[in-house]
Amino acid sequence: MKEPLRRAILLFALLATVTGVAYPLTVTLIAGAAFPFQAHGSLVAGDDGRIIGSVLIGQNFTAPLYFQGRPSATPLTAYNASDSGGSNLGPTNPVLLEQVTGRVQALREAGVAGPIPADLVMTSGSGLDPHISLDAAMVQVPAVAKARGLPEDEVRALVMAEAVDSPFVGAYVNVLSLNRALDRMKGGGA
Repeated sequence: MKEPLRRAILLFALLATVTGVAYPLTVTLIAGAAFPFQAHGSLVAGDDGRIIGSVLIGQNFTAPLYFQGRPSATPLTAYNASDSGGSNLGPTNPVLLEQVTGRVQALREAGVAGPIPADLVMTSGSGLDPHISLDAAMVQVPAVAKARGLPEDEVRALVMAEAVDSPFVGAYVNVLSLNRALDRMKGGGA
């Protein structure tokens, strides 16, 4: 009876070491060497070298000089990556209707006209989505161009240059990348 127990404990220790230490360490080292940008969080540095964000996590842009991203439903602070999650509010929930109405009103006050795409007023499942649809970016062009004193055609061309076309979800834009490119243009913001 002692021999099978000893073998079971030895096998458990061996498998725990292989699957719990050796394999994850090997995969982490290979990923860090082969894909350093992605393996370290896809971090974006500003012109001064300081980390200003990640291309994988949305940010709360509210100034009229910037394109706004998809709203975040994370608790305490917007785009809180340590507490990701959706609002879980159903389509008939009055709280959701109130939130959407408030977001539409805020966009109207910021100068956004015309039909407002859903991704500008509805949160994503994670609450961290860094992308908006091409339509959501285009509807903001006149307001951002006016706030920066730039021709709409230039801002529209910049949006098209930053857009990525996906066969699965259509065209979309990373808001952080778009706003950084916007700051590089004349009339740049903060």
